[in-house]
Amino acid sequence: MQGSEARVPKVPHQRSVRVRPPPEDYRGRVREQSVIFDGMSRDTLREMYRSAWRKFKGQHTLSPLEKQVVAVISEHPEYRVILESAAADLANYSPRSGQINPWLHMGLHLAIRDQVNTNRPHGIAELHARLVKSSGDAHEAEHRMLEVLAEQLWEAQRSGQPPDEAAYLDRLRTLA
Repeated sequence: MQGSEARVPKVPHQRSVRVRPPPEDYRGRVREQSVIFDGMSRDTLREMYRSAWRKFKGQHTLSPLEKQVVAVISEHPEYRVILESAAADLANYSPRSGQINPWLHMGLHLAIRDQVNTNRPHGIAELHARLVKSSGDAHEAEHRMLEVLAEQLWEAQRSGQPPDEAAYLDRLRTLA
């Protein structure tokens, strides 16, 4: 239907009209080249992890961010194979199948560390210290915290709202 009834202007010719694909596929997933972090696509971000690891292995000077990335990778030797293989990018990490997305997991570690170092949201550094004390291990404390962070981010994404810092801290308090 065209014209005034549909409130769509008439097509001036009868040729086919090419329609560009939407930025999301029919399942609502963001396409591969979408921006994820600071202007980086998923692939660019993954390459940043790989590059930091290669530089570390080659004993090259690392930037402060690369040092943080390498520290997380060093605590997860099971992910090194993935970092060293471009074919691993083809893997479909699905929570439904019980798979952990190693890229997301490492990114959440970095996020928790940044939150603790900046104490943002306010009070998270103290909660982290209590979790470290109760678990006896900083890495284990981060694992407990990143599960809560992942849930909080998922809920925010689903609702289209920014993450609720108060709810996030409340959930973390139940762990401490």
